[in-house]
Amino acid sequence: MNSANQLLRSVFGYDSFRPPQQAIVETLIDGGDALVLMPTGGGKSLCYQIPALARDGCGVVVSPLIALMQDQVSALRQLGVRAAFLNSSLDPASARQVESDLETGALDLLYVAPERLTQERCLALLERSPISLFAIDEAHCVSQWGHDFRADYLALSLLHQRFPRVPRIALTATADARTRAEIIARLDLGQARQFIAGFDRPNIRYRISLKHNARGQLLQFLRDEHRQDAGIVYCLSRRKTEETALWLQQHGYDALPYHAGLPAQRRAHTQARFLRDERVIVVATIAFGMGIDKPDVRFVAHLDMPRTVESYYQETGRAGRDGQSADAWMVYGLQDVIKLRQMMATSEGSEAHKRAEQHRLNAMLGLCEITTCRRQALLAYFGESRETACGNCDNCLTPVATWDGTQAARMALSAVYRTGQRFGVAHLIDVLRGATSDKIVQFDHQHLPTYGIGRAFDGNQWRSVFRQLVARGYLSVDIEGFGALRLEEKCRALLRGEETIALRRDSRRNAPKQQTKVRLHEAIDVALWEALRERRRELAEVQGVPPYVIFHDRTLQEMCLVLPRTMAELARISGVGERKLQKYGNSFLAVLNARPAAGSNNAGDIRNSAGVDAREAADGNR
Repeated sequence: MNSANQLLRSVFGYDSFRPPQQAIVETLIDGGDALVLMPTGGGKSLCYQIPALARDGCGVVVSPLIALMQDQVSALRQLGVRAAFLNSSLDPASARQVESDLETGALDLLYVAPERLTQERCLALLERSPISLFAIDEAHCVSQWGHDFRADYLALSLLHQRFPRVPRIALTATADARTRAEIIARLDLGQARQFIAGFDRPNIRYRISLKHNARGQLLQFLRDEHRQDAGIVYCLSRRKTEETALWLQQHGYDALPYHAGLPAQRRAHTQARFLRDERVIVVATIAFGMGIDKPDVRFVAHLDMPRTVESYYQETGRAGRDGQSADAWMVYGLQDVIKLRQMMATSEGSEAHKRAEQHRLNAMLGLCEITTCRRQALLAYFGESRETACGNCDNCLTPVATWDGTQAARMALSAVYRTGQRFGVAHLIDVLRGATSDKIVQFDHQHLPTYGIGRAFDGNQWRSVFRQLVARGYLSVDIEGFGALRLEEKCRALLRGEETIALRRDSRRNAPKQQTKVRLHEAIDVALWEALRERRRELAEVQGVPPYVIFHDRTLQEMCLVLPRTMAELARISGVGERKLQKYGNSFLAVLNARPAAGSNNAGDIRNSAGVDAREAADGNR
């Protein structure tokens, strides 16, 4: 190891290895294979770069993205390392020169994309060249159960077959036990030593909040804490990345969009600017960031919930690689879950794959809803225990207020059962709050025992109850049933009164206080105005359109003044045409009609009604 320690000091400028870097380097120098799980910023690259320099020949690094190869090669050349890459960005003459340098032993490290490496011409070139080791970076890409699956990685087992005497190292920052097993199987690493360095990133502060005005929440976060900092904002859709980047630009931020649908040249330019400039914000889909080597990313923000805990960990891990304090900030809502489940339902994966993805999404939602230390839960997901709370997540810094939600949960579950497990959250809330919409009348739900028993809670409170019941596995969302909620086996004990449940107390916005700069007529009930705007926002989010496409503000204001109660009355409101009446009428009438009625059930009536209904639901759901 004298040579390795000397290289560490003379080439990279470090005095000592971090655990378990030295053991990994020793393994490779001695010719052994290794599987390495190490958090982002933990020094994975040194684990193969130093052995490549210490051993005879050139180290070949399998890397998934062209732009990253170029940046990593540039950084190595700055250190005096003879590094190069082979990818489609090279002209024929440059590619021939790299191939010649490889054959003659003039390279220390060569970066190659998996799709090129597995071509017969490239394999023949490698067989003619002195190779010191193979490093498979972002090894989780080999897993079909993972979040960044790349089919080209599946063929990399041939390295062991074609080059049995060349040591191999597979590296990733995130893989649960199942993904680790798949990496070992698919890359033929059964004899490899496994090194798990731990997943904790103590410098990252994890903060997760409910989504009520995502852009406004993001802007407040940036203005208060990261006005001059570089960061990444993740969104689910390509369209949303472009719209959000433009919106941030309009508010004075140097923001750039990034997604797989943009031209390669534009993506490369965005990535180059992000790596070189100190204040650039990239608004991206998950296509951005794999292997990013920028140490001073001060925040990673999610405007939509990632589909898995692995994705969340991988993406948030791009913040604070320099070890300095950084923020992982996210807003989420139940609508995110519905969107992600719709995406899963329409994917081409097998049923087994879809079930696995469903479990992972449930775990991600559970992390969002948890009321205890987020870091403990995050580490536990990857099989790592932490005895004490971290003191550096939102739940530790501001302990979550909870309330006894047992009775409310039983009402909600009873409403799902009584309506036949065929309806979504909006209609179930209308039933619980005693709304008088056409849909209520159409299905005769005004005669159900659960009709009107939840008038004591407003719509936001009921949405919180349903969201948390889904997160904890008491309810599931039926995507084929257009978001209908269904009872799960777990709900039986709660319905029977055999267990209680404490729910997170969401911070409530002050409804009577006007939330916009729109000047309202003095006769308008601001609470109703805000409720109508909230319903409009929900509908717009589902369809991926701006809220004004549903109805303009002036149409909502007229609803507040006229207070239509039927479809015929709503049709006379300016801006409500036949198609919009048909499409949105019931939904807005439900809000207009959901006013607490005088003489509503007292607490005793509610308890008795929900209790009887709950017992029937528990028995009926056998």
